[in-house]
Amino acid sequence: MGIVSLFSDMTYEGARSVYGAYLTLMGASAATIGFVTGFGEMIGYSFRLLTGYLADKTHKYWTMAVIGYIVNMAAIPLLALVPQNGWIWACGLIVAERAGKAIRQPAKNTLVSYAGSQIGNGKAFAIQEFLDQIGAFIGPVLLFLVLLGKSESLPAYSLGFAILGIPALTTVIILLIAKRMFPHPENFEPVNSDEKPLQFKASFVFYLVAICLFAFGFIDFPLITMHALRSKIIAEAYLPLLYAGAMLVDAFSALLFGWLYDRLGMRALILSTTLSACYAVFAFAFTSQWALFIGVGLWGIGMGAQESILKSAVGSMVPKQSRSTGYGLFETLFGLFWFLGSWAMGALYDQSLVWMVVLSVFAQLLAIPLFGAAARRLNPSQQNTAS
Repeated sequence: MGIVSLFSDMTYEGARSVYGAYLTLMGASAATIGFVTGFGEMIGYSFRLLTGYLADKTHKYWTMAVIGYIVNMAAIPLLALVPQNGWIWACGLIVAERAGKAIRQPAKNTLVSYAGSQIGNGKAFAIQEFLDQIGAFIGPVLLFLVLLGKSESLPAYSLGFAILGIPALTTVIILLIAKRMFPHPENFEPVNSDEKPLQFKASFVFYLVAICLFAFGFIDFPLITMHALRSKIIAEAYLPLLYAGAMLVDAFSALLFGWLYDRLGMRALILSTTLSACYAVFAFAFTSQWALFIGVGLWGIGMGAQESILKSAVGSMVPKQSRSTGYGLFETLFGLFWFLGSWAMGALYDQSLVWMVVLSVFAQLLAIPLFGAAARRLNPSQQNTAS
């Protein structure tokens, strides 16, 4: 699944690296970009409550993963067919790509968590995330090479999206090979007869509130690239490299914090959130390249934690028979508040850059004591699983 993630992220993270500049060229405003990217994330997360429940009920984890990946991957090369000024069609495909991820993600996370029962949840998600982000590094670099010397050229963007169809097809092929090799990965983790289905215990409730605040304050990357483009901090052709750098930081921070999670539990999440909370200050409050690079690096740390530790914690808190439902609930709330935050940040960007930065930092810092409260309420067996 890590190799599948490598090629899938090469596809859609390569595309995401230029969404801000691409939609700007198409005629979309900052508020529109913030709304569409946030709405796409909300769809990509909110549907996971339903798809996670269906995966638990049917136990068709591979089927859900295959359908979701096909939708997820097909949307990117289709962007190559969008005509000039067709930003509405482009926005629709961006949302469709996120919807595909919603279909496959709870089942995919559940498959990885079964492997985590053998080697540790933190390590399992860290390895998967590392390969995931290596692909997320290669994809933007590929787009950079395509766009080099062709700034503000929509045909160049179309060519880039078409080229991303190659790793998209590779993703689906490798996924089908994995399905054939491991048809029953749920057998990796035995059922604990003493466990009960998903319950809203205090630790899980505190955790859900914390991730809502974290998601609300975490500004999506298209606004960063749009700001860099408008402020002329770096040339447009280098924007994919900026995103590639963030993905590289994401990859290695996921490995580090995934390893720390298996040893420190929720304290690793508190540490990563503390480090990344102020990235917006550097990315938006200054106009120098060094400040932008620092901000993007801290953003990458936050993403690494989001994709490894946040998922590892759910696997530690939720019993096997409700695992996909737990992931679906977690990711639905995360996506809803990411949408609300992205929309609010996009609107504030046009009104007051200072208040946008303040709101982003405050929301993330407010999540830290709630992560601590969740950690203190874990029962002994969950603490052993987490650390």
